[in-house]
Amino acid sequence: MDTTIKFSRVDSAKFFRTLNKRVNTYFKENEIKRTGNWKLYIKAIVMFSMYLVPYFLFMTLDMPWWVQLLLTILMGVGMAGVGMNVMHDGNHGSFSSKKWVNKLMGSSIYILAGNRSNWQVQHNVLHHTYTNIHGHDEDMEAGRILRFSKHSEWRKHHKFQQYYSFILYGLLTINWVITADITQMKRYIKRKLSYGKLQSPTKQWSTLVITKLIYVAIWLVIPLVFFDITWWKILLGFFIMHYTAGVILSVIFQLAHMVEDAHMPLPDETGTMKNTWAIHQLFTTVNFSTKNKIMNWFSGGLNHQVEHHIFPHISHVHYTKISKIVKETAQEFNLPYFEYKTTRKALAAHFRHLREMGMQPAISA
Repeated sequence: MDTTIKFSRVDSAKFFRTLNKRVNTYFKENEIKRTGNWKLYIKAIVMFSMYLVPYFLFMTLDMPWWVQLLLTILMGVGMAGVGMNVMHDGNHGSFSSKKWVNKLMGSSIYILAGNRSNWQVQHNVLHHTYTNIHGHDEDMEAGRILRFSKHSEWRKHHKFQQYYSFILYGLLTINWVITADITQMKRYIKRKLSYGKLQSPTKQWSTLVITKLIYVAIWLVIPLVFFDITWWKILLGFFIMHYTAGVILSVIFQLAHMVEDAHMPLPDETGTMKNTWAIHQLFTTVNFSTKNKIMNWFSGGLNHQVEHHIFPHISHVHYTKISKIVKETAQEFNLPYFEYKTTRKALAAHFRHLREMGMQPAISA
């Protein structure tokens, strides 16, 4: 993690310059902004409604247990939807042309149990800059329990990871609630990492503690005190909501980076990557199910990861349109454009990758 990574500056064919010019021309000729539009705003309302309306229904209505269960699952779906469609665009500065709106939408991560500062460092800085580079992209690290890269240490239990991984994926956002934000903040403050202006440690820790207390109060304390529901049902519902969201968020991310086609290159001895940053994104990122209207709508464009990684400041509502430009330009310059036609094929590629990474590496002579 202490090694400074540099990307090659050699792009003799001028791929990114050509692509950037063509995408800019698309927005100029169609007289549209690169940020969100009315479609995104309506979707934001739908996602927030799925997540929050059931909460108030629990407080005001007496419902059968099976209705409560369905609403709890719906909240998990809405929670994932807010994360992918609202929080994600907001923290990339692409939800709106107004900074305060982006900050507000990005701050929706606090009602998802996360921390805005930590997320921006992990995602915007580390993941988007050092995509799929072992030791730098924290999104591909899962401690000792899962092995996503051949550059990670192999352990005996990894040979079963294609079987138990899916169970663990549901714990993603629960981990935000319990430990992830604390350990991340310690690590990022020590390394003086930030997205934008570096805040004082006092301010960062204060924000973390206050927002966590508010979160726990909203989702656990208030229901326990005011809901006419048994305490264990509230805790179970809380777990089901998070588990639903965790599975959705984890799987959609894995299908874009932890699959057979996605490369996981390392820098040379000088810390320099083989390709320029933009070309590196083409090798390390994969699209999936881009013709599926439901996936395009619900995933917040995360199935268009190639477009998102090259143009993270463009709202996901435009990815379907600009994907043709990106694909044609990549092919024109004889560069890869990885894509799985369906979610099923992407899932199969992910679990084949897990199986391969779970095999004991051959011992070199």
